[in-house]
Amino acid sequence: MKLGIVGLPNVGKSTMFNAITNAGAECANYPFCTIEPNIGVVPVPDERLDKLTKIYNPEKTTHAIIEFVDIAGLVKGASKGEGLGNKFLSHIREVDSIVEVVRCFENANVVHVDGDINPVRDIETINLELIFADIETVNKRLDKARKMLKAEKKYQQEIDLLEKIKSVLESGKSARTIDFTDEEKELLKEVYLLTTKPILYIANVSEEQLENCDNDVYVQKVKEYAKTENAEVIPLCVKIEEELSSLDDNDKKEMLEALGLKESGLNKVIKASYDLLGLMSFLTAGEPEVRAWTIKKGTKAPEAAGKIHSDIQRGFIRAEVVSYDDLMQEGSMLKAKEKGLVRSEGKDYIMQDGDIVLFRFNV
Repeated sequence: MKLGIVGLPNVGKSTMFNAITNAGAECANYPFCTIEPNIGVVPVPDERLDKLTKIYNPEKTTHAIIEFVDIAGLVKGASKGEGLGNKFLSHIREVDSIVEVVRCFENANVVHVDGDINPVRDIETINLELIFADIETVNKRLDKARKMLKAEKKYQQEIDLLEKIKSVLESGKSARTIDFTDEEKELLKEVYLLTTKPILYIANVSEEQLENCDNDVYVQKVKEYAKTENAEVIPLCVKIEEELSSLDDNDKKEMLEALGLKESGLNKVIKASYDLLGLMSFLTAGEPEVRAWTIKKGTKAPEAAGKIHSDIQRGFIRAEVVSYDDLMQEGSMLKAKEKGLVRSEGKDYIMQDGDIVLFRFNV
């Protein structure tokens, strides 16, 4: 599962990528510093694993992971090939969700591609280029569907959906603002639109703004815009996050306390990104390993078992499940069993985030 980090040139996206991944993507104060996308795989912060590790003292602890892609900065006209537009759009097509970094800070020493700070304009610049690209995609699909309609009436359903989407796109709104039916969602899987991808907005603020970002005028404008798309906004100071990422755990903790923060903004971004992808974790715990396993929300027990090994899915008998909260409350698996909190679940059980599971199988 990939998340594409996007934004106009010089908004802080590559600096944020560096801080998230410690991958050392090049950062410089000029447009198009990033040309080919940088890719980094990062662990998903999960305090549950830390606490389980203290209980089981395993040989190793393994976090869930997600992949971030730092995509080239975009300018107006990208949908027509301006700047690195064609590359930008092709790289966005390859990711599952979008993390858009929006500049909300004033700094005369960092150039802005449009000359001044206006976060809503910046968001609209990117979104409009994605909308223009989607209109082109929809028009091509419509032409094809209309031709096929003469032979097969089933294409009328696709035509109706595409015309509905086109109307919204031409009004300047992203396709993600549409409330699609389950049937329409199935049809959409073959259309590959850019503006249906889930999006998370990162409001990049200065250290001074961070102290009172809830009342910051730029951040508020980003939040108002995000509401129209049911999207989340996370304010963070990318420069602070860059500094935090270079510290060891003790120094990082001290700096967070000095800033009055419970956790780094990047931890929030990674967690929110994981959720944005529709993902969650079930856990396995024992002396060999404490581990988080990534599954889609709504996954049933046998499919979850298959994440560990295909043989476990094939020979699935049952899942012995205890919730993380119940295990923490009792302090051990033995006590949780004595209280009847360890459940035996069958093939139709839908996994819940934080389930601690032992799969029984026979092959």
